[in-house]
Amino acid sequence: MRKVISRVGVMMLSVALLAGCGETQESSGPASTTEQAPASEPSVAETAADQADVEEAEVEEAEEVAPLAVEISAHVSLRSDRRLMVEGESNLPDETLVQIIVEREISSVRWRERTRIEDGMFAAGPFGPGSGLPDGGYVVQVEVSEGSVQPEAVQARIGHKGQHLAGELVSQSRHGLGQVATYSRRFLVGSEPRQTRDQVEVLESPGR
Repeated sequence: MRKVISRVGVMMLSVALLAGCGETQESSGPASTTEQAPASEPSVAETAADQADVEEAEVEEAEEVAPLAVEISAHVSLRSDRRLMVEGESNLPDETLVQIIVEREISSVRWRERTRIEDGMFAAGPFGPGSGLPDGGYVVQVEVSEGSVQPEAVQARIGHKGQHLAGELVSQSRHGLGQVATYSRRFLVGSEPRQTRDQVEVLESPGR
């Protein structure tokens, strides 16, 4: 009888041990994780819709800014040392960067200076060699720099690519950077009259 009881006890102990091992294995097993599905890529339709929204916003922005009909005028004067001064006016925003270029027609020699518009006006110079400008024909140009290099306040008015500029002085940039504006004027240096069909200003040195 004791042997039977012992065997029964051993069997019960074995079952208990097996049950305990099973619980231990279940508890020590890898923690269950919830897999997250990867974020889905935007569909072609969604991408096209987003692009359309961007383009529409750009169009609306362009419509909100009225075109600016560019006006530029320049006056040239010859100093006593026969070097040239350029002054002018413009309706472009203050702080607009412009480049003033004086070119001698016969030799294509150029002198240039960068400046900016302040209170609707600009000035640059003197232009020419230390010995003074020789007699002859010259061209003065006022070039408005590309919109991308202008101060932010100027870009807000004329556009990042000058798209808000308008008028006969406006043309496409040679570098493909949008629209720019250029003013040009021809003049003569020297007291002797010259044969020309153009209405051109003749500059004489002061005191002559």
